[in-house]
Amino acid sequence: MLDNWIDVHAHFTPPLTPEESDARWKSMQDADWTGPKPPDWNLEYTLDYMDRAGFAMQMLSNIPRNLELLRRSNDYGASIVRRHPSRFGLLAALPTDAPEAALGEIARGYGILAADGFAVTCCYNGVYLSDPRLEPVWAELDRREAVVFAHPNAYGPGSFGRPSALLEVAFETTRTVVDMLYAGIFRRYPNVKLVLAHCGAALPALSGRLLLLGTQPWVPNPNHLSSDEMREQLRRLFLDTAMTGSAHTLAPALSMTTCDHVVYGSDCGVPCTVEATALANIKALLNFAGLTSEQIEQIGHNAKQLFPKAARRIAGGTVA
Repeated sequence: MLDNWIDVHAHFTPPLTPEESDARWKSMQDADWTGPKPPDWNLEYTLDYMDRAGFAMQMLSNIPRNLELLRRSNDYGASIVRRHPSRFGLLAALPTDAPEAALGEIARGYGILAADGFAVTCCYNGVYLSDPRLEPVWAELDRREAVVFAHPNAYGPGSFGRPSALLEVAFETTRTVVDMLYAGIFRRYPNVKLVLAHCGAALPALSGRLLLLGTQPWVPNPNHLSSDEMREQLRRLFLDTAMTGSAHTLAPALSMTTCDHVVYGSDCGVPCTVEATALANIKALLNFAGLTSEQIEQIGHNAKQLFPKAARRIAGGTVA
């Protein structure tokens, strides 16, 4: 059993009617998902799993593609945290296809939602996080020194008959973050603490190529980033371990950044993660020879530095 780790990458879903649940499964099947219909998210099961596995807290996120549903989901997530303040935190979803609406959710996040941070999708309804229209959103998040969790779209169209959650998510994350880098977002908004799902996806493995070739004259580089600046901006990113706890992904990640920028993530709460794979991923992380046991334990607790308000709730302290 783990020693009260914090899971920064855990999903939830507001209660669904049977018809809504069936419709969701049908859309997944249309996107190449197979097998039996997965169960819907369940609060009681989640708490039981956390107790058995040794998790103090999960940071919950859910990003519906419709503004009304997104706001309802944020409200429901906040209600879970109010009921279980020492077990859950909320990463309030932002509708990044509509800057004014996103700014409204940021304000609600610091107000009625009492969120611990924010969750965004790499490409939300066709709008990437590097889109110039999102400058006011990044500026406000920077002003607030916010923690922002970035996740790809796991329910998009499949590729070669396989669900996007298997491989395509990695490339969506990588394309998006590289474009954010060239767009100068990390230069202009250094106070945003960006957490990338799935250990940064393919980005760490490709970061060496990016640093070697990315500033060559044949590569468009409108903000004139140097290799040194790229290296520093990539190093400042935070990476979670969701379904990426083995040497195959951790070794490249630790070449791009440092252990204090790796946080534990499970990807629990969605159909692509079952208890068996979540536990297997934990086992792989615990057995990773590239880190000491103390460093691996640090990964399980690094989120306390990112989310001090949540850490105080875990400790039973007063939250301002």
